[in-house]
Order: sequence, then structure tokens, then C-alpha cells
Amino acid sequence: MSKKKKRLLVTRFSALGDVAMLAPVLQEFIEQNPNVEVYVASRPKMKAIFDQVEGTHFLSIDLDHQYKGLWGILRLYRYLKTFHFTEYADCHQVLRTQVLGMLFRISGVEVSALNKGRKEKKALISQKNKILQPLRPMTERYADVFRQLGYPLVLSNTLTERLPKLSNTIGIAPFAKYESKTFPLKEMKKIVVALAAKGYKVYLFGGGKKETQLLHQWEKLHDNIESKASKMSFYEELSLIAQLPLMLSMDSANMHLASLMGTRVISFWGGTHPFAGFLGYGQSMDDVVQDESLAIRPTSIFGKDPRKYKGYNYFVNLSTDDVIKKILTRI
Repeated sequence: MSKKKKRLLVTRFSALGDVAMLAPVLQEFIEQNPNVEVYVASRPKMKAIFDQVEGTHFLSIDLDHQYKGLWGILRLYRYLKTFHFTEYADCHQVLRTQVLGMLFRISGVEVSALNKGRKEKKALISQKNKILQPLRPMTERYADVFRQLGYPLVLSNTLTERLPKLSNTIGIAPFAKYESKTFPLKEMKKIVVALAAKGYKVYLFGGGKKETQLLHQWEKLHDNIESKASKMSFYEELSLIAQLPLMLSMDSANMHLASLMGTRVISFWGGTHPFAGFLGYGQSMDDVVQDESLAIRPTSIFGKDPRKYKGYNYFVNLSTDDVIKKILTRI
């Protein structure tokens, strides 16, 4: 007689990059634990990400209206309870999911939650007693949430190619949420033009009105440059990224989207540092661009600099020509 499937709820509502990091972990969990029904609850816009994970059931949760505030959490719990979950993996660990976890525990559901490693991260960005050493990768922290529930899970930490790769093509996502994580745009423009002049088709990615306008200016610099900003759906963007042999990205969501889609990334790190555990899944430290001579790095975990380092140029010592050479050895 076959063993009855367990029904597992997984939550992660934001941010885009963190959600994208969870997806490949979830895929490996499903492959290694086929006797579990996996439901993912997240914001509607995250559906495109979890659609890349075969074997998940996606629950679209509107936190801005339908499930907003304390009463919204209670309504959300009542809705989720109708699925009769046997286990709950909280991969977000914020007030909303903590309340959900408490309610599920009361109802007899086994609950596990993310350990964010705040103490270690604080030591990593300290300027007085900095401990510069690699922390547990975020993907392993996600995996630990499932391991707490008793499931075996071994991460391969490898890229899974999803679509055939285009030749002589590269994607570039030059923006990040914070200035401290953004390679100087003047220098990035030189990289874009240099690659286009060498015969590579360069696709530019970005969002926001100002960013879109800038990328549309850049695409006029050479016939081989094409901006995809505000021209594609999220699904179409993911499909194109999957076909790229290489992508350049800041320490941003684009790095994690490319990792999810099986694309190698050269990533740029300024005020943040890959030691914090946020290097893209399956990506290599050999493909990291950073100034290792700056003893103050990292000054933050997510890019929001302390006032003391606001406006600091973490890339000033890096040669644009050297960056171009590094890129050319990887295409």
C-alpha cells in the first residue's frame, strides 16, 4: 500500500531576488522528496518564478488588499487552512509568517522557519571587529528549513540549462536598488559598447522609467545593442535570459533570475560581499568582480550603506579594461 503524501506549505513573499533563490532549492527538494505535495504561497507577480519549478502548486496571495494587516493575516490563515497542510516551511520569517506559524502550530501542523543568521551578518559588516569569512549560503539556509522537518536534501549547487544557448550573445543588467551595489554607469556603458564592437549581440535589462530611458539611449550607440527594458513580459524576459550564454549583473535580483534559468553570471559587488551568502545559485566566485583590497567591505548586507559610507565608490580601483578581458574569457 502506497504511503499517503504529505502536503507542505512554503511561504516567501519578497523580495524578488530572495524568491528567485528559493526556487532552485525547491526544485531539488521536490526531486529528492517525490512523496510530498508542495504548495507555494507568494505574491501574484512571483508566479512566473515558481512556474519554473516543476511539481509546485502556486497560491497567489494579495497582501496589499485582500490579506493586508492583522485581520488580513487571520483571513489568510483561514484560507490556507482549507488545504489541510500537514507541514509548514516558513522561508521568510517575518511578523506575518511568524503569526501564521503560531496559528498552524496550534492547529497541529508541524512548522519550521528560516534562520537568517543575523548575528554572523552583523559581525561581517562590523568596522571594529569585522570577521571576514564566508557565511552559510542563503540557499543552504532555505534547505535547512526543509531539513528541520526531517526531509533529506542535498543541494547540487549547479546550474541547470533550460533552453539552448544563443551564440555570440550576452545580457547586461547594469542596475541595482542601491548605489553602493552599482558599477559606475559611465564605465558600464564603455563595457557595453566594447562588447558590441567586438561583434557580440548585447541585450540590456532594466526596469523603472529613468533606467529604461538610459538603456534606450545606450542601444543607439551600436547596432549590436538592444534594450529589452519595458518591452517584454516577465515570462518572455526569463525565456531570453535562459538562452544567454553569459550575463553581467550587479548583486541584484537579475543575478538570481539568471541562476534560476541556468545562465552563467559575472556579478559585480561593491558595498556588499558574496561572503554574506547571496551569491547566485550555481555561480562561481571566479566570476565575481570586486575590490578585495578594500578592508571596509562589506559595509552592508543588502546595499543600504551606513551614513559614513554614503556615496562611496567601491569600484574606483577596478580597471574597466580588466573587466572586459575577464568577460571575454568567459563568453
